[in-house]
Amino acid sequence: MRKGIIAALAIGLALPVFAESDTMKDVKDSTANATDSVKDTLHTDSGADKTKRHAKRKMRNAKKDARHMKNDAKKDVDKATENK
Repeated sequence: MRKGIIAALAIGLALPVFAESDTMKDVKDSTANATDSVKDTLHTDSGADKTKRHAKRKMRNAKKDARHMKNDAKKDVDKATENK
């Protein structure tokens, strides 16, 4: 039992190390969007590949917007509770 508790504690403490920050996610998304824009400019693919790439870009942008809204909401809550 003690080993199990120690293992759970170790995993719980190690997980934040592997977590990716929102800033890093934004950088990766921006890089992928830039790559996609270059492919669009060069007209290197068409059809299904292009459609798939555009769908992924829309999803990346939606996730980025959701992350930003979540962070703004956290800031608003912190600000509201700070003023009490």
